[in-house]
Amino acid sequence: MQSKHNKKLVPLAKQLRREMTKEERRLWYDFLRNYPLRFQRQKILGKYIADFYCAEAKLVIELDGSQHYQADEPQRDAERTAFLEGYGLTVIRVPNNEVTGNFRGVCEYIDLAVKQSLSQLC
Repeated sequence: MQSKHNKKLVPLAKQLRREMTKEERRLWYDFLRNYPLRFQRQKILGKYIADFYCAEAKLVIELDGSQHYQADEPQRDAERTAFLEGYGLTVIRVPNNEVTGNFRGVCEYIDLAVKQSLSQLC
């Protein structure tokens, strides 16, 4: 397993932080930024950049736009999830349209995922 930090991805991660999607921006500013545990945006984990990452809960949140449901993207997402799970992380995927249409439900889902992950670590 390679190191969790990949310096080659730093410029891209910084760009992605500056150019967040509207769904990432909403989730970050309206929920995760002030969550009791620290979340990071566009966190480099090996050869990937996770949308949101909580080290304490060992949790990755991936927001999926429509491109994630086309052609071979589901296979790539599965490979990415398996790679991240190799670090002992839990990966949850949330469709962008859920952030837009069911924001409260998404926040409750994330909160539950954090609590479940923490309970498994004890």
